[in-house]
Amino acid sequence: MIERIGIIGGGIVGIAIARALSKTGDFEVTVLEKESRLAAHQTGNNSGVVHAGLYYQPGSLKAELCARGRALTRDYCQEHGLPYNEVGKLVVALDHDEIDRLNDIQRRSETNQVPGLRRLSGSEMREIEPHVAGIAAVHSPHTAVVDYSAITECMASEIRAQGGKILLHQNVKAISQLGGVTTVSTDTGSHTFDRLIVCAGLQSDIVARMVGANPSPKILPFRGEYWSLSAASTSLVKGMIYPVPDPRFPFLGVHFTRGVYGDVHVGPNAVPALAREGYSWVKISPRDTLESLKWPGAGALAKKHWRMGVREIGASLIKPLYFKQAQAFIPELRSSDLESKTAAGVRAQAWDQDGSLLDDFAVDQVGTVTLLRNAPSPAATSAMAIADFVLEKYLKIVKAR
Repeated sequence: MIERIGIIGGGIVGIAIARALSKTGDFEVTVLEKESRLAAHQTGNNSGVVHAGLYYQPGSLKAELCARGRALTRDYCQEHGLPYNEVGKLVVALDHDEIDRLNDIQRRSETNQVPGLRRLSGSEMREIEPHVAGIAAVHSPHTAVVDYSAITECMASEIRAQGGKILLHQNVKAISQLGGVTTVSTDTGSHTFDRLIVCAGLQSDIVARMVGANPSPKILPFRGEYWSLSAASTSLVKGMIYPVPDPRFPFLGVHFTRGVYGDVHVGPNAVPALAREGYSWVKISPRDTLESLKWPGAGALAKKHWRMGVREIGASLIKPLYFKQAQAFIPELRSSDLESKTAAGVRAQAWDQDGSLLDDFAVDQVGTVTLLRNAPSPAATSAMAIADFVLEKYLKIVKAR
């Protein structure tokens, strides 16, 4: 008897899991996506970077699955004729105060076996990025950019070719488990499965509550806003220019990325979104905001990161403040080179009851339901490796492909 497996979420992780299942030939696979298209949220609104593993704690799931995912993503793009450009990444120390942190990034990168990593002096890094400021850097030449939406659609076509179903406009309203069968009710009807996998991103904690999972971690939405460089100034950036991350803060800070189609964008920043899908300041959900303010960890988080919050919100609302952060890395940059904000993404950041932000990928199991509770960056890079991990560890399917 063929087993029925449902997947909630049509982002790249959900579609990668569906593809891995459909390729075994032993399952009836159905993806339920609430939007009118796939990759509508985090997958389709990020910087398109294929990460090489510079930042992640050695031994963590992020470090392990990012390394595997990078290779799988590269091979997939080559096999299917999708763009995959190794533009390379510089992580730049602007002054001596950042050298110790740069050293830590170098140690992590070497432990994580980031391919081709090199430490560079100021003059050496300007051979790669002639316009960059700073005194030292680490260079990851195999950090790449792709079109994650195109990858998602390509994998979706494979799922359909194998007989799998991808159903759009399926907003999940309720989930019940009875007698080994899971029933998912949506706006348009109900679906029954033998097993269910939830990859709901910004809605993952809501769906988790539907199956009786622990309410923690909760999803705290952070919006990342991008500016694009004008066509006349894109020559200022050859690949990617990143700051040295500050371990006191959960996000990287403003950086430059040359996209897979040749455009250069600046960002993202990180500001609290006032709705789970709050892609601008005018998108406000009083319910979502109140839920975040009432969460037990709200006070501790605010106390720990309020300075960063003020800085990021100020830069979001006042262009000269955003520009100042960007110009620190490229002194030749002019304010007019930053064209109007072209995009924004919302990151689904898992948030514990003590106010801490979860750093690693997190998966739960409730009966026959598998829940991805935290899948921030580098989840897109790692998507195919996450699929193998979920199939092998939680579904006990050893021969994941």
